[in-house]
Amino acid sequence: MVYEDLLFNDRATYGEELRELRMIDAENKPVDGKYILWLAERIKGMDPMLYEHYNAMRLIFKGALSRFLASFPDRPVKDENVAGAIRMMAGLKLINAEKYLPLLLEKPAAERLEADPAAGDIATKYAIKVILTDSRNATFELPNAGLYYTEKPYQIYLNGEFYAESNKVVESLYGLTPDTFYKIYILTDGVCTMAEFRTKEEFVTLNVRDFGAAGDGAHDDTLAIQAAISCCPADSRIFIPEGKYRVTSIFLKSDITIELAKGATLIGCPDRERLAILPGRTEAYDEKDEYLLGSWEGNPLNCFSAMITGVGVKNVTICGRGTLDGGANADNWWKDPKKYDRAWRPRLLFLCRCKDVTLQGVTIQNSPSWNLHPMFSDNLKFIDLTIKNPKDSPNTDGLDPESCSNVQIVGVFFSVGDDCIAIKSGKIYMGSTYKTPCSNIDIRHCCMRDGHGSVTLGSEMAGGVTNLTVHDCEFIHTDRGLRIKTRRGRGKDAVITNILFDNIRMDNVSTPIVINEFYFCDPDGHSEYVQSRDYREPDDRLPYIGNLRFQNLDCVDCHAAGVFMYGLPEKKIGNVSFENINISFSDNPVPGRPAMMDGAVDVTKLGFFAKNVAELTLENINITGYEGEKFRISDTDKVVIR
Repeated sequence: MVYEDLLFNDRATYGEELRELRMIDAENKPVDGKYILWLAERIKGMDPMLYEHYNAMRLIFKGALSRFLASFPDRPVKDENVAGAIRMMAGLKLINAEKYLPLLLEKPAAERLEADPAAGDIATKYAIKVILTDSRNATFELPNAGLYYTEKPYQIYLNGEFYAESNKVVESLYGLTPDTFYKIYILTDGVCTMAEFRTKEEFVTLNVRDFGAAGDGAHDDTLAIQAAISCCPADSRIFIPEGKYRVTSIFLKSDITIELAKGATLIGCPDRERLAILPGRTEAYDEKDEYLLGSWEGNPLNCFSAMITGVGVKNVTICGRGTLDGGANADNWWKDPKKYDRAWRPRLLFLCRCKDVTLQGVTIQNSPSWNLHPMFSDNLKFIDLTIKNPKDSPNTDGLDPESCSNVQIVGVFFSVGDDCIAIKSGKIYMGSTYKTPCSNIDIRHCCMRDGHGSVTLGSEMAGGVTNLTVHDCEFIHTDRGLRIKTRRGRGKDAVITNILFDNIRMDNVSTPIVINEFYFCDPDGHSEYVQSRDYREPDDRLPYIGNLRFQNLDCVDCHAAGVFMYGLPEKKIGNVSFENINISFSDNPVPGRPAMMDGAVDVTKLGFFAKNVAELTLENINITGYEGEKFRISDTDKVVIR
């Protein structure tokens, strides 16, 4: 009898079959990987209540594994059967994972590529970068493994214990212990990678239930949660356990962490009478300065306080597996959305003049207007979030940094009723008065699914937008991919430059690239001054678009146009380059207007349109399925084709 004939499907034969396996074990000969995996699978399928036989099988497995490892002293273990058996037994906690998982770790890059190029490639793709640590949570990134989702699923082990399986490039770990050293292992296709990190220290945790929060979805828990925040000492945590907590507005303070447990939901209040109003402008005593709080679409105007509001705070983290629900629907905040009623609609989260603020892990939904709106803030991180609103919800932008610097948006999933990300810097009063651009912004490994624009610049950008990088992302079923929208009247400080889009996949995006300097916003948006295509004498009211680079874009199933750029004749779009661009159109395109400008008409399969550009560089541009001319370029000073 050979081991493959032993099925272990009849308890009466367990003893006989174990004797056969012991005979194989007693020979003390090298064994192959198939035998070891077979043993692991038999153990996994055996009833643990058969203690004697179960433990005997476990000893036979460990003996066989030891003989295999003795026969192949080189590391890492390359046999996929053995690697699978180690993963399986570690997951069942039947072997010491901390001892055996390192056997799967790859050698240094140079050695492993020479020994096994395929395994070395996997290890390189699944190299781990820990990008965030807190006292109880951490987030890692697999920078080379995909865009938003990885090419293959992988298993996560934490200090040798199986944690979870995932297919996300950016993933978070929860339930950790403060000030503790951790090793994280990633296993995929028998290849193991590893990274190390230490959680931060924590002084105390304050549970909002201890402050009287009911979490029953009926009571107003604002006061209890606010009391916990007000009483929380520095470097400590406010914990919100599972439950539904109705709140009006929660105001943050510095040097704290707020964690929402899985199943914990904060629900916003739709009653205008119960919300505070943030004044737009308050004049200083000396009448020479002012204090800004309220904001509405780029102007300092009264607005209701957000469900989560931070003013002048620093070192704040909001994290966890819970949900922030703005409580908006078509019967309250989304009804008559442009009507001013005591104040303008609130955001779900609003930050003003804040520094070092992190949002990680939470789900954000049903916002009255923009979901996340930081303004005049610095060093912000938005990591591994889910932001979702119905497609028809008005002005529910996902994340709108306004005049902010040093912003990271990493591993965020968007599905909203307006632009997924909109980079802003105020309308003309804010831009010309404070001259604060949005700058140094990195957007990566995000998925924008549904929405008007995946990443939009403007139209409220009178203070400028500089140094923006968007890379390794997926745009799915949005109206536009990159969307720059501006107009005459934004002013001389409205400079957009140093913008890079790299390694983006777009699927079913109507028009991947739109640059529109005739956007018809504001009361005068349809005026002759804004909409005239004729040359006008330049003045200080004109915006400027400078250096833009697009490279490694793969756009499939487009509808209206591939690229649509329309600059001002008196101040042309500056230096724009396209490299390695693939655009293909849908067989059944839906007509649409590439840009919101007077005179635009519905089109389909318009290839590459550019007008009023100073310098345009095209290299390796592939467009298929277009109708008419492939390139429609006019009034462009210099075109370089490589």
